[in-house]
Amino acid sequence: MNGKYITKLGFERTGIGLALAAATERERAGVNREDILTELRAVQTDPAAYTTGVYAALAADLLARAAEHGEQAGAALRDQPLPYAVWGADLIDAGARTQMDVAMRLPVSRAGALMPDAHVGYGLPIGGVLATGNAVIPYGVGVDIGCSMMLSVLPVASTALSTDEARSLLLRHTRFGAGVGFEKRDREDHNVLHDAAWDDQPLLRHLHDKAVNQVGSSGSGNHFVEFGTLTLDAPDLGMEAGEYLAVLSHSGSRGFGAQVANHFTALAQKRWPNLDPAAKKLAWLPLNSDDGQAYWQAMTLAGQYALANHDLIHARLARALNVRPLAQVSNSHNLAWKQEVDGEELIVHRKGATPARAGQLGLIPGSMADPGFVVRGRGHAGALDSASHGAGRALGRKAAANALVKKEVQAYLAGRGVTLIGGGIDEAPQAYKRIEDVLARQSDLVDVVARFMPRVVRMDTGGEDI
Repeated sequence: MNGKYITKLGFERTGIGLALAAATERERAGVNREDILTELRAVQTDPAAYTTGVYAALAADLLARAAEHGEQAGAALRDQPLPYAVWGADLIDAGARTQMDVAMRLPVSRAGALMPDAHVGYGLPIGGVLATGNAVIPYGVGVDIGCSMMLSVLPVASTALSTDEARSLLLRHTRFGAGVGFEKRDREDHNVLHDAAWDDQPLLRHLHDKAVNQVGSSGSGNHFVEFGTLTLDAPDLGMEAGEYLAVLSHSGSRGFGAQVANHFTALAQKRWPNLDPAAKKLAWLPLNSDDGQAYWQAMTLAGQYALANHDLIHARLARALNVRPLAQVSNSHNLAWKQEVDGEELIVHRKGATPARAGQLGLIPGSMADPGFVVRGRGHAGALDSASHGAGRALGRKAAANALVKKEVQAYLAGRGVTLIGGGIDEAPQAYKRIEDVLARQSDLVDVVARFMPRVVRMDTGGEDI
């Protein structure tokens, strides 16, 4: 261990000496360099947790410096954001860039990237990817923890299911809206509801009934279930080239995930009361703290619950058609992962971004009347192995409701041969960026495997129906 590794961590002058002394002592005790660096980052993040032991002098110095500046230790933002790569800069509004800049000024931030579907969100922008050291940011994951996609390709000709039949199946076997679930007699079970984690935290025990009541259903906003045509131009996914009937769904962790997000965000904000107001929604929990571990467990469970909702949606529809899927693809896009970045384990938050490791399959939808795509990741290190999670909004919900004309939206749907059940004008295709433009800006991040065109789409009813 030498000073250059310590200096890169950003310690001030006296802190470098104290950090090096502690690191040397740990090295003599047989701890390897990477583990020591991880420990030093943890001391930076939460020095109050290290006031005894080998790092006590370093922690005391960090706490004293914070007190001198009237700051809470570890909460001060960097003067300038760390550099980060941007894909599709011409498609991204200034507000999203500003939010990403703030995220890259966090003391726990290590790397980041912005996807071409990026737009303003809460805290981290939608389409933002942020890697942190020993820290998890609840709003870096988002309110809809585990929001995800699933595609099932069915052994049915793409034209075999009529519009009326597809419409009837979606009305019978899907449920949408805040607080909505299947009637008790129709509710199905899933292994995730019996996970031991539900009994590990009072919050999870409290939310279990909500999860049971809403399992297999979808929320509001941009969540959907749709029948459409999957076109495979070359053999892949274990199938021959051709056109297939397919089901595509977008759903998340429902009210359970939202309450987890809000609970732990409040704890994170309480931990850092002096955090710059611009970064308030980006308050973090040290991963090695009790709260950090509790959030990680709850987040993981919410992500599994979100995928369980897809499992049940697709199983219902396949069973109604008396078929078994030929292939399935799914991915989460609101989650945090432990990931090695430049030889170091970091926490990579993807807020509306698709994991895209080399060879990894994923789904990037367009809009209710535009194509979606099955993609295979190329593992781009600069993007932290990520890609966009969709087309991304061009108009906010209020702006879309004010600017778009219902007749024009209806004409667009009719021109694409799309039948819509529910759906508000704030989810109209014209409220989104063109998916073809978004894909063109990330050709170095993913390869297109197949194209999905929606035919019959079900969504929650919006503020103003289309």
